[in-house]
Amino acid sequence: MLGWFAHPIFIDGDYPEVLKTQIEKKRNECPSSAPAVLPAFTEEEKARIKGTSDFFGLNHYTSRLVSSSVGGCTPGPEGVGDFQAKVDPSWPATASDWIYSMPTGLRSLLNHIKTKYLTYNNVPIYITGNGMPTDDTFNDTSRIEYMRDYISEALKAIEIDKVDVQRFTVQSLMDGFEGNKGYSERFGLHQVNFVDGYRPRTPKQSAYFFAQIIEQNGFVSRKQDHFEGVKISPPRRSTPLPPSEVPSASKAVWEKFTPQKKFDRQMYHYGNFSQDFLWGVSSSAYQIEGGWNAEGKGPSVWDTFTQKPGSEIPEDVNGNVACDSYNRLDEDLYMLQALKVKSYRFSLSWSRVFPNGRRESMNQKGVDYYNRLINGLLARKITPMVTIYHWDLPQALQDIGGWQNVEMVDIFNDYCDFCFATFGDRVKFWMTMNDPQGLAWQGYGTGQIPPNIKEPGTAPYQVAHNLIKAHATAYHTYDDKYRASQRGMVSIALKADWVEPKDINVPRDLVAADRAMQFHVGWFAHPIFKNGDYPEALKAQVLVKSELQGLSQSRLPSFTEEEKNLIKGTADMFCVNHYTTRLVTHITGLLSPHSYQNDWDFTEEQDSGSPATAIKNQRAVSWGLRRLLNWIMEEYGDPEIYITDNGGATTAKTSWDDIDRVFFYKTYINEALKAYELDGVLLKGYTATSLMDSFEWLNGYTVGYGFYHVDFTDPNRPRTPKLSAHFYFQLMKDNGFPITEDEKMLYGEFPQDFLWSSATAAYQIEGGWRADGKSLSIWDKFAHTPLKIFDSDNGDIACDSYNKIDEDIAILKQLGVNHYRFSISWTRVLPDGTTNHINEVGFRYYDRLVDALLAANIQPHITLYHWDLPQALQNVGGWENDTIVQRFRDYADVMFSRLGDRVKLWITINEPYNVAMIGHGYGVAAPGISFRPGTLPYIVAHNLIKAHAEAWHLYNDKYRVRQNGKVSITINSDWSEPRNPYKQEDIDAARRIIQFYIGWFAHPIFNGDYSEMMKTIIRERSLAAGLTKSRLPEFTPEEIKRIKGTHDYFGFNHYTTVLGFPVEYGNLQHYDADRGAGTYVDRTWLDSGSSWLKMTPFGLRRILNFIKKEYGNPTIIITENGVSERGPTDLKDSHRSYFYEKYINQVLKAYQLDNVDVQGYTAWSLMDNLEWATGFSERFGLFYVNRSDPNVPRVAKESVSFFSTIINCNGFPDPASGPHDCLKPEPEATNAPENDNSVNFLGLELSAEEAETGLNTTFALLLVAATGAICLSIGFFLTKRRSK
Repeated sequence: MLGWFAHPIFIDGDYPEVLKTQIEKKRNECPSSAPAVLPAFTEEEKARIKGTSDFFGLNHYTSRLVSSSVGGCTPGPEGVGDFQAKVDPSWPATASDWIYSMPTGLRSLLNHIKTKYLTYNNVPIYITGNGMPTDDTFNDTSRIEYMRDYISEALKAIEIDKVDVQRFTVQSLMDGFEGNKGYSERFGLHQVNFVDGYRPRTPKQSAYFFAQIIEQNGFVSRKQDHFEGVKISPPRRSTPLPPSEVPSASKAVWEKFTPQKKFDRQMYHYGNFSQDFLWGVSSSAYQIEGGWNAEGKGPSVWDTFTQKPGSEIPEDVNGNVACDSYNRLDEDLYMLQALKVKSYRFSLSWSRVFPNGRRESMNQKGVDYYNRLINGLLARKITPMVTIYHWDLPQALQDIGGWQNVEMVDIFNDYCDFCFATFGDRVKFWMTMNDPQGLAWQGYGTGQIPPNIKEPGTAPYQVAHNLIKAHATAYHTYDDKYRASQRGMVSIALKADWVEPKDINVPRDLVAADRAMQFHVGWFAHPIFKNGDYPEALKAQVLVKSELQGLSQSRLPSFTEEEKNLIKGTADMFCVNHYTTRLVTHITGLLSPHSYQNDWDFTEEQDSGSPATAIKNQRAVSWGLRRLLNWIMEEYGDPEIYITDNGGATTAKTSWDDIDRVFFYKTYINEALKAYELDGVLLKGYTATSLMDSFEWLNGYTVGYGFYHVDFTDPNRPRTPKLSAHFYFQLMKDNGFPITEDEKMLYGEFPQDFLWSSATAAYQIEGGWRADGKSLSIWDKFAHTPLKIFDSDNGDIACDSYNKIDEDIAILKQLGVNHYRFSISWTRVLPDGTTNHINEVGFRYYDRLVDALLAANIQPHITLYHWDLPQALQNVGGWENDTIVQRFRDYADVMFSRLGDRVKLWITINEPYNVAMIGHGYGVAAPGISFRPGTLPYIVAHNLIKAHAEAWHLYNDKYRVRQNGKVSITINSDWSEPRNPYKQEDIDAARRIIQFYIGWFAHPIFNGDYSEMMKTIIRERSLAAGLTKSRLPEFTPEEIKRIKGTHDYFGFNHYTTVLGFPVEYGNLQHYDADRGAGTYVDRTWLDSGSSWLKMTPFGLRRILNFIKKEYGNPTIIITENGVSERGPTDLKDSHRSYFYEKYINQVLKAYQLDNVDVQGYTAWSLMDNLEWATGFSERFGLFYVNRSDPNVPRVAKESVSFFSTIINCNGFPDPASGPHDCLKPEPEATNAPENDNSVNFLGLELSAEEAETGLNTTFALLLVAATGAICLSIGFFLTKRRSK
């Protein structure tokens, strides 16, 4: 069997003689049915085959006992070869019926190959496959035995027999598809969950074993390269800082950042951390180790607490086993090595090292565990970051009063001294204790955590006092005894959530925020990093409260001068744990009961606009981290800062696909990067919480922070990497957020005849809702129906464009567009929707508008239908009634005939998806129908498509030759990306979203008929629900032919991108259920004034490419694209300028780099207007419309200048080429529309100058006439007197 292929390649280019002889023998024995025929090589082929291998690749799994037999004429190796193969019953079986464990066979085979095949061609042997299957289990001890034995035999062949074996490959990395056995046989070192769409991979015990073999390069531990951890720079010895003022000078951080616009606050930053940035993950002893009473460990306060019923921890769980890390060290090291972190922060279990808390009880087994952990980390070039005390005080020490007993200062120091002496030769990064604030308040104030003491007015301060002194004493011990030889760093890990004044304009809220930071952070940081004493804000506040409570002295203990000198400066870096941000308001706190919390005189609340996490009152408010880091820099003299804990919790049921945690890290770490790169914060490292799911204190196992999911129901505690682990791995590899290709600007121009436009729609701007014969549309009725439009707004007046053609033309000229897209109000020209009555007054409005546009050298781009169906047609069924097809054709006929001589670009229908689904499915737009979401949207869409096609054919047959225009439909669509790009179900969901959105209408018009995806899904779901046919109407073959190709360009509206994921709706008959997908957004995407619109420029380029590929590279005109704002009016709309720059640049990329035939871009919208159901609350306009003024004047926002510059430059000139002529400022246009200077004078239309001349002339003539009249009167009077 081996020689069949090996002999030609490794010996002489031909089959072995024994094989040729045996087959020839069988041919003679079986002339009529030879069991085998062996072709012959030519001499040339033999020469070419011989020696064609640089190594001998060998797959080997098992052995057989062979005996001679008579094979007869039976095909196959045994029949042809006249032998019989069998196994020895004593050989261990496996899950495969053909693999038995016989490891010595491998050594024999290797020696046979060496002797037989490598004498002439001396190449090494690579074992390219060896393994065995097991059942679906993590604890695959049989595979471990198999691997150990086979690798051992290979090692014997190498060392004893001198066989040149250079590689050993285990079959296989993970469970996979095993031929005709499917997924029933599992060869993998990693288990794959084939039921879960994420296909999570979880290491089995054999994976850890093989990793150990690789690390040792065999079966004997080898000396590792020496690695001391990251190089630690000598700590900066800063001069003592003065005490903080009240409020502190660091209030400048609020004054700088709080006024930021949301847009500026959210802006994502691309850049990198320093090359020596310390990336890590964390854990703590009680949370992961288990082994609570193993090998001499003593009880801790957490052991005592969790053993008692009624702890209020969900399901009364405890950390007795937890992640079982005490017994699974190799597994933890395996995870850390896979993540490729630079550091691992873990804590020592005090009661594992000193069971009763004191040196005399030292437990060598516990010390050995930590030695193995530290050595294992260093062997993998991972820096240990050791927390000496993380809340798990030995119960024996609590029995003498715990941290309320001042003796703890010396006891803790002795414990630290031992740790420094024992581990300090390898550990260079120490934290004496973790979150002492939480311990002091929750452990001794509220009593929520061990030791569960409830003395809120005094114990927290007393405990904090002792903790600070204990830390300082330990620091000096290191400084005095170990620093010179060990050269490490020592600090304390402080929890520091950020606080924001609820109203920055309320001075006492700002003072309250400053006080909150001093109570939370300054309580410990001020003594250590400043002057050895508590902050003045804390001292004064507690003193006043104590006096008001009738006490003779403050409840806050005082440090002696000696203690202050001992404490100040006892940290080599600032270690901060951060999770969330809260909003603070000043209050007058209660005087009774005495309480640390009542001393605050402020309240805290969550930022309700930020995403929640699985932990109550711990929302993900990423922007607070940047501000916190700036505050630490300002408050504590610019120290080196290490973020030593930061993470977001998800519920336990979120096993692998933890997209929310990915977003947490993306946003928080980006804020840290801003602080580092933009603000100059000396940020040196980041530690994510946590390595794996663990015992989360009072939350038990109901939530998880881990990069690895731990199955706590399985005794093996299997660890499985989550999506966030892959993200964090890549983030560390990139060392931050390098700018992506999507974000890089492309410089260049669009074609010279590129269409630049802005758009509006009739109902949104015209007003004049009952003027001059206009009748009701469905939007008139919808807007006048209570609770349909936000703030009871309507379009009765809107922007009053019906009366302001000149003003609208003026702002279009100011913008510099060469096209203007607007829509016709069907009810203004055909009041009942039919041609029975044509409203000439309404037509004159559009005649004047078109003529004014052309006079301004602006081409009209007309939409026939932008959602405002005549109510008269809705009364007879509207778009559900297929007679609408003819009604729409008649309407189009009138418009083409009246305006087509001047209008060369037409859109039949705007966004048919919204008409069908928003208006007739969800019912949140006119006509507001929602009770048949499984059928009506499809019927309406069917008629919309046919109506469009008929209008196109009408123009094509009747008007095209004479008018030479172009007609199409405008289709809208978001782009969709998979929520999890590594998950096929999410990829499929994203595709469905696109096909059910843009494809619903584009596929019939550009490709013919609905897509197969839509047809198949809707038909199958309809039949499964018991219906007799699909809910999706069918086009006849004639209709398919008539609809296909009814376009002269692809009109496309686009705003945003979504993340798709699958959703199962059962048998619900609904468009959403047919689509079978939900949508999500990335938290890093910038917000707008609309909840549905996130700024995602990259999506526009991708969907333009999709259109190119899917619909035959049509000419594309982007007929809408824009962004909204909400809230107070601000003409400095930098977010809109940003939006247009980024989106239009993606269009340029599609045009120049991808050869997409995009020929035009239209900004939505020309001016703020009625945004349908959201009324006037969302504003998309380039021009602000002041609706509080009866004249509704239009005022340019800053984005007008920006957008007009892009138009003027016809793209983006390269700044490297120097200033471009298009960037030179032109004379500034007026913000207000130009006024008509003509004057009606004596029935004549004259200019102001002419009227002035006429007025002066008339006045002169009047003077002459008056003088003459006076003279005549005097003469008449004198004559009369003479006559008397």
